[in-house]
Amino acid sequence: MNTTILALDLGTNTGWALSSRDSIITSGTEHFKPQRFEGGGMRYLRFKRWLTEVKQCADGLDAVYFEEVRRHVGVDAAHAYGGFMATLTSWCEHHAIPYQGVPVGTIKKHATGRGNAGKDEVIAAVRARGHTPTDDNEADALALLHWAIETQGESA
Repeated sequence: MNTTILALDLGTNTGWALSSRDSIITSGTEHFKPQRFEGGGMRYLRFKRWLTEVKQCADGLDAVYFEEVRRHVGVDAAHAYGGFMATLTSWCEHHAIPYQGVPVGTIKKHATGRGNAGKDEVIAAVRARGHTPTDDNEADALALLHWAIETQGESA
């Protein structure tokens, strides 16, 4: 039985890749930059609403995978990531959707053969699979989706 899988590279510019039940892969990048006159939590409410829209458009989600980042360049990025991860995991719990964080090195090694590959190498690896990512966030989500499909027994 085929499953619907959502893979996410969490952040202000969230990369996403979705494998539908009919094996069609779609992807992109959603932007959750704080708006000028909104409170600090609004970006997470917009993220939550977007997750719900994806779930509805996909007619449900069977699994969610996200890039698990253990080290951030800046404090703001670390705080934003934590907010997105908390929002995602609580949303998944609420909807009874299994979720799993996957270390960055694991994704890069699967995509390129090297766990410390650079952004350009991941983009090139994803393009070699026939995708045309617009940025590294989308490329990371696509690489994660392929990891999930190929290693977690999820059919796409």
